[in-house]
Amino acid sequence: MSPTTVRSWERRYGIGPAHREAGHHRRWRRQDIAVLETMCRLTARGVPPGEAARAALAERNVPAPEDGLRPALPVLPALAAPPAPQAGSRGGERTGPGPGGSRALHVGTVRPECRGLARAAVRLDAPEVARILREALEALGVVDAWTDVMMPALRAAGRKWAADGEQYVEVEHLLSWHVSTALRGVAVGAFTARPARPVLLTATPLELHTLPLDATAAALTERAVPFRMLGAAVPSRALLDAVHRIGPGAVMIWSQDRHTADRELVRRVGDSVWGPRGSRGGAVVVAAGPGWARSRPPAGAVRPFTLADAVDLIEQAVTD
Repeated sequence: MSPTTVRSWERRYGIGPAHREAGHHRRWRRQDIAVLETMCRLTARGVPPGEAARAALAERNVPAPEDGLRPALPVLPALAAPPAPQAGSRGGERTGPGPGGSRALHVGTVRPECRGLARAAVRLDAPEVARILREALEALGVVDAWTDVMMPALRAAGRKWAADGEQYVEVEHLLSWHVSTALRGVAVGAFTARPARPVLLTATPLELHTLPLDATAAALTERAVPFRMLGAAVPSRALLDAVHRIGPGAVMIWSQDRHTADRELVRRVGDSVWGPRGSRGGAVVVAAGPGWARSRPPAGAVRPFTLADAVDLIEQAVTD
């Protein structure tokens, strides 16, 4: 934490040493540090600072200041210890944020879990990121956790990356890896699939983004729908061969960017049939992702706009 944040919390909410002596430096005892740690943990989860302070101080049985006012025993400016220099500064000249930093991802009006996830990602707090994702999936389910918690944080990280060049690459990479890990943990968990033709999940031959495929696999697992994950950059020939070998009920083809969209591949998958003569079948083709044109879906395919829509379409295709 930066010294500025610590001083601000002490001034506004009374998060600081319980005992002070005039003319001396603040001395933090173990119970004081425990209160500060609780405050950090709660705000990382998205709890507003005032509410987090009341909860943290309640553990120490100290009343919190009302409405963010000064604590009951304020430190007079003349007797307060001089501000400690910020990490990464020279003689008061700011050269960069210290550990934890003050940079933030602007996620807008979102669930508290999303705010907490964004804050933890900026701090590169991997254990907290993993915990928030795990609890969000358990409490909300895959579709709502993806829509309301993961995606807004991922988009905010992507916007920062685009605006600031390389500065936020580490945040986006850490967050993406943990989101993928959490979703795959759901998708590969032990479950009993319904008796239905499996779903093929694949990206186009030039597409390397697979997080939406991970989300779809996890959501299908929750609904006990069998699937086969092929992942990123699947060559056309390999995909068509897999279609004929497996005989899927649906094939979801993901494209993140219009430059990776392959309409001819969608047509060929849609035209594929298998099975003995007289009982040949085909698959419903789901063209998912912003790479496909917004006007109309590729011929022979359906195009969902949300994860919930995609899972509903797939489930209907393989269970009817």
